[in-house]
Amino acid sequence: MQTAGVFDIPGLRPLGRFQPDRARLEGALPLFWAGSGLELRFSGEELHLALEADFGGAEPWIAVEVDGAPLIRMPLNRGMNDVCVLRGTADGTARHMRLVKECQPMSDDPRHRLWVRELRWKGGAFLPLPEAAYRLEFVGDSLTSGEGVVGAVRETAWVPAVFSASGAWACRTARLLDAEARIISQSGWGIRSGWDNDPRHALPDWYEQVCGPAMGEADRAMGAQEENDFSAWQPHAVIVNLGTNDASAMNNAAWEGPEGPFRQERGPEGLGAFEEAAAAFLKRLRRCNPGAKLVWAYGMAEDSLRPQLEQAVARYREGTGDEEAYFLPLPAVRPETMGSRQHPGPLCHEEAAQATAAFLRSIL
Repeated sequence: MQTAGVFDIPGLRPLGRFQPDRARLEGALPLFWAGSGLELRFSGEELHLALEADFGGAEPWIAVEVDGAPLIRMPLNRGMNDVCVLRGTADGTARHMRLVKECQPMSDDPRHRLWVRELRWKGGAFLPLPEAAYRLEFVGDSLTSGEGVVGAVRETAWVPAVFSASGAWACRTARLLDAEARIISQSGWGIRSGWDNDPRHALPDWYEQVCGPAMGEADRAMGAQEENDFSAWQPHAVIVNLGTNDASAMNNAAWEGPEGPFRQERGPEGLGAFEEAAAAFLKRLRRCNPGAKLVWAYGMAEDSLRPQLEQAVARYREGTGDEEAYFLPLPAVRPETMGSRQHPGPLCHEEAAQATAAFLRSIL
């Protein structure tokens, strides 16, 4: 068996945001966001990944695909994990392997982390990867993190096991388009606040950091709270799926914080503030991604704020003259497409992915 550090493997493509200088100094690739990971082509007979994990109560999960087909889905233990992803493949065929972090950064568990340290292999070689057809960034909440994609419909426990980024609409869309995807998402977060009206959970305020919700000491040392270098990776399209938790907040009690209570309202003033915040986020996205198509997708779980989001996109286009911003309605979940935790299941995510891929094909 041969061994090399993750950054010494020819042709390996990291997936997701990270701070390259910090990562290389540490000798590890941090997987912060849901859907982050790596991909490579390998022609040998055995391949192992050395994954370093830690957590308090929310363990990291991974998924491994080979040639686009799911092969492994598993949780990791604390410390070093030796994960064998291939064995007995001695026919010389080059296989495309993709490792994905299934769950989002767990802001309530500062110990939660996942780093790729080394690769061990036998025989064969690492071969160049073909360029992805597109680069896509998805910004969202639990729908984009893949909460509820796995697990029984009756399952209500909020645990990492029910998250599956690889099975959610964003990664499904990327596979349909042969695209490299990045995901920026947090369950329960929204545009102005989280589902519980907590204004600290407004995702636009965190967008420009590498991974602000990863708040543990190790993640801070790895650069999670630093500004993201947008010039290093520019997407062809940024697809936003936010607003579901803002709608929930409008039905919930005010959040009581040190700076006073906060609550999103369904009256004209509250709806106007929501619309304004969505339009402002589009401006921020354009500043960070000057050449990308901007798509606001919405409607998988509920669509009560669709008029405001459609108007926010129109308002942004009229105010800036930017015609590369769009609104995309997504298929709504039905009883037969429901997943666990009262979230859309895999069938709903597949319907959303098909709709998103078709729309992106029409504008890219």
